[in-house]
Amino acid sequence: QVQLVESGGGSVQPGGSLRLSCAASGAIVTIYSMGWYRQAPGKQRELVAQVASGSTDYAASVKGRFTFSRDNANNTVYLQMNSLKPEDTAVYYCYADLVLRKGIVQVRGVYWGQGTQVTVSS
Repeated sequence: QVQLVESGGGSVQPGGSLRLSCAASGAIVTIYSMGWYRQAPGKQRELVAQVASGSTDYAASVKGRFTFSRDNANNTVYLQMNSLKPEDTAVYYCYADLVLRKGIVQVRGVYWGQGTQVTVSS
């Protein structure tokens, strides 16, 4: 079993900051990629930021405002969100593409956190 536990969401005024964290736990063998998506009401889920193959990618809409970081030793990722705008309001989901040990076999899969609400409003 794998668990992705997110924290750090909340409500903030425009221009404010929040920091999200996501910790992966379980019988993890290796993590290929890990990152954040978000889904606003009535919209499709979109990539916010991720690290894969050593490269960090950001959505154009958050570049220069959001910073993604990773603590490999603790299988934890962070998303520092600055200069928040009302259009950043969404449920933010952490994901991990990883290999899990199940008994004597190893299984690769994509796992998701439960989501954390971010609301930017005056």
